[in-house]
Amino acid sequence: MDNKILRATVLALTLLPFSWAQAQSVNWISSTDGHYVKQQTIKLSSKPTQSPVISIFKADQGFEFKAWGTTFNELNWDALQLLPEAKRKEILDNMFSPTGQLRFSRGRIGMNANDYARSWFSCDEVDGDFQLKYFNINRDKEAIIPYIKEAQKRNPDINFWISPWSPPSWMKINHHYAVQSSKYNDLNPQLDVLLFEDNDRSHNEQVNPDKNLFPRRLTVNDFFIQDPRYLQAYANYFCKYIDAYKAEGIPITMVMYQNEAYSYTAYPGCPWTPEGAIRFNMEYLGPTLRQAHPEVALYMGTFNTNRYDNVKQILSDPRMRNYVSGVGFQWEGGQILPRISKEFPEWNYISSESECGWGSFDWKSAEHTFQLINHYLVNGCNEYYNWNAILSDKGESPWGWKQNALVHVDSQSHQFNYTPEYYAYLHYSHFITPGSSILGGIEKKDSETPVLVARNTSGKYIVVAANLSDTQKEITVQLDKKFINATLPAHSFHTFQVK
Repeated sequence: MDNKILRATVLALTLLPFSWAQAQSVNWISSTDGHYVKQQTIKLSSKPTQSPVISIFKADQGFEFKAWGTTFNELNWDALQLLPEAKRKEILDNMFSPTGQLRFSRGRIGMNANDYARSWFSCDEVDGDFQLKYFNINRDKEAIIPYIKEAQKRNPDINFWISPWSPPSWMKINHHYAVQSSKYNDLNPQLDVLLFEDNDRSHNEQVNPDKNLFPRRLTVNDFFIQDPRYLQAYANYFCKYIDAYKAEGIPITMVMYQNEAYSYTAYPGCPWTPEGAIRFNMEYLGPTLRQAHPEVALYMGTFNTNRYDNVKQILSDPRMRNYVSGVGFQWEGGQILPRISKEFPEWNYISSESECGWGSFDWKSAEHTFQLINHYLVNGCNEYYNWNAILSDKGESPWGWKQNALVHVDSQSHQFNYTPEYYAYLHYSHFITPGSSILGGIEKKDSETPVLVARNTSGKYIVVAANLSDTQKEITVQLDKKFINATLPAHSFHTFQVK
């Protein structure tokens, strides 16, 4: 879609509240592959054309949605720099302005390098520096902080949270940023034995016969050195990072101890056992944050495992209630979110990372993302985070994984396009703004017609739905005593904005 047409269309969306006179009218925004923003006005009906897929009433309160966010990675900044200034401005305005298209108001930062860094780094690679004398954020100032500053220009109220992929390499039992050896790193293959302590999977009790479990095999070791001196230095490290960013005018309001403790990676990573995770968070990180930064919330995660017993073991420690404010789920962790959130209703839940695909940048990936957003919000998450907002060419990381993004840049032509996944987000984030109430939804495993109903801060209903099937579908949604009756084309996204 031509960028000028897109800007004009979204401007029309922004001005809609001033142009509608009919209280019972509905603005219907739809997207199909190649036709990303189509508008029409329909009327609420007094009668349903079929049984409603969901019924929502004035008395329904739901829960408050707090933020849409994205992650600030080095390769995102590098992709952005391939474009002329005017195009960079357009993309940043669309992502971060409160009146823009996606309206991201919160950001995630990988403390130390993640898999979409240019290369491995940490803020202190001096072996044995328990005093953190050599701690610095010099590498962050090259790309991550400039990227954040651009977001802050658009939204001065944006705030951030942090999670490491790997601690400094000297704090790990293998003294390396990675977990397993690969052609993409220089880890000694002999150190791979540390993960499971044997090479015969057929006789190892950690191999679960359930092929749907992730991981099939659990580490037998914490890769972070479980020595009090290391554990306390690492808790202090988090606080030093928060202080350093505060000095740059960047507020960090939340931390998680580890990104994906259950992924045994060739890129930066760090497996933890439940016992190690409890020890570090309850005996070191939680108390240290409470003393040095009581304004910073501690969340547990990010949980990327569907091993329910493992996650429950961590969350059931009674000390969690003293320090923990919420829980973050991503990837396979989302499968156990419904059960965990019901058993532990006292915490906030967030989707800490949307799944990133394999570099296809296509409509099928957008459908998957649309369905994920529906799943996490229907099951109680009040924040949702994109992973890579912008990538160039094949979207490949230094560690060999091609991934998707919301904006795709061609490094040769210095042109960009908004990918289908961008529009999947737009259908939610442009309309369900912070402070909106999530009232309910329909989601089943592999559902072809996910539906979400929200009430915005003006008290008006927002209905987001999709038809992911190969044929058109009729849908009816009941809102109080009125009905939305609509025919959804095959493979389409929809937002109904009731006035």
